[in-house]
Amino acid sequence: MKTATGANTVPHPEGQGQYPESQPVGVEMVPASSSWTKAKPVLLMEAVVATDNMEQAYRRVVANQGAPGADGMTVHQLADHLKQHWSALYERLLAGEYHPSPVRAVEISKPKGGIRQLGIPSVTDRLIQQALLQVLTPLFDPGFSESSYGYRPKRSAQQAVSAMKAHVTAGHRWVVDLDLAAFFDRVNHDLLMARVARRVRDKRVLRLIRRYLEAGMFQHGLTTPRRQGTPQGGPLSPLLANILLDDVDKELERRGHRFCRYADDIQVYVRSRRAGERVMASLSDFLENSLRLTVNRAKSAVDRPWSRGYLGYTLTRHKLPRLTLAKASLQRLMQRVREILKRGRGHHTRRVIDELTPVLRGWASYFSLVDVKRPLEALDQWIRRRLRCVIWRQWKRPRTRRRKLLALGLDDQRAWKSAGNGRGHWWNAGASHMNQALPKKWFDQLGLISVLDTARGLSRSS
Repeated sequence: MKTATGANTVPHPEGQGQYPESQPVGVEMVPASSSWTKAKPVLLMEAVVATDNMEQAYRRVVANQGAPGADGMTVHQLADHLKQHWSALYERLLAGEYHPSPVRAVEISKPKGGIRQLGIPSVTDRLIQQALLQVLTPLFDPGFSESSYGYRPKRSAQQAVSAMKAHVTAGHRWVVDLDLAAFFDRVNHDLLMARVARRVRDKRVLRLIRRYLEAGMFQHGLTTPRRQGTPQGGPLSPLLANILLDDVDKELERRGHRFCRYADDIQVYVRSRRAGERVMASLSDFLENSLRLTVNRAKSAVDRPWSRGYLGYTLTRHKLPRLTLAKASLQRLMQRVREILKRGRGHHTRRVIDELTPVLRGWASYFSLVDVKRPLEALDQWIRRRLRCVIWRQWKRPRTRRRKLLALGLDDQRAWKSAGNGRGHWWNAGASHMNQALPKKWFDQLGLISVLDTARGLSRSS
């Protein structure tokens, strides 16, 4: 049966009619012959493969899109694949006999330099990992620290930044900034599984999680076995990272420290350098000996908060510190804008602005907590100048420039003088004739958003 939108309904697992047609689905997830009585408790793996849970996981995986894994299957092919193979997959999961495919290795550049290796699971394995995540999160998340903000329901990086500001405002004006070297690549499987087993008793689930940890890495036509690490790229990895690092949170809470942790980004706030150095030494020892993780001594430091920054933000030195942009955050956005404008050479300005808009809006939304607005105003001016530079290049010849400037309202003498001034593109983009011809209002009409106005509006609404 199909819904009004054309999607197929899914038979109820116990064969008692259909789910409501308003429920969006894709495939039949549980064979009609599979059922369990009310007297029998639902085990964890049964909860993982339950119809509602799998349908929710299916919708999430499809919505997230994502690149194909090593088998080349896309999310658009997943529904047809499951229609053919779900019954066998379902039985293997319940029997504890399912073995994941190798993950596809992908290397990406880190914002601060270097290479990060991601492991992209197959679409089928992303579906199963998402289903596992939805069942495991309610088991683990309620016990996590209030100072842990990364990859958790109803938690965000902005909350971590706000907490950082509150700790420094309260007088903890030294920070122990810990950098874990290649954290996701060095997670010890035995230590992690021991912590997962504290709350998970179903051995089938435990075996499946370990198999995901040990799934080989497929690269250059070869599969390399993995003895440690939880590769970034799968839905389950962030939860597993939080499970392991929860021991760090509990240790810091036991010692009475103020701290923020977002995934493997850890900062502890203290009142003096001496206290910070003690915390750095003892916490490094705990991480390396108890969790077998490696602290990057070169990137870790005891310092003032305004000299380090956190999650793209930093603080001013004031007694009541204010949030401002970290320089690296501004530089990364400027580089992204340059790349978009470079690709847009020769294209209509409106098309370039349409490509810029989601980038600027997302960036402004993330940095809406910024208290110091002047860098945002300067950024808006810089973006408009870059666009004017692109337009000036497109006009090319003095005769074309004169004609365009006249059409935009400049008088003939000024248009002719400006068009043939012989100056460079960047100089002209900032000159008064281009500011008059292409003012902010002109860009507003084309749909260019203001980072300052967007951030300010989101700040007020929150």
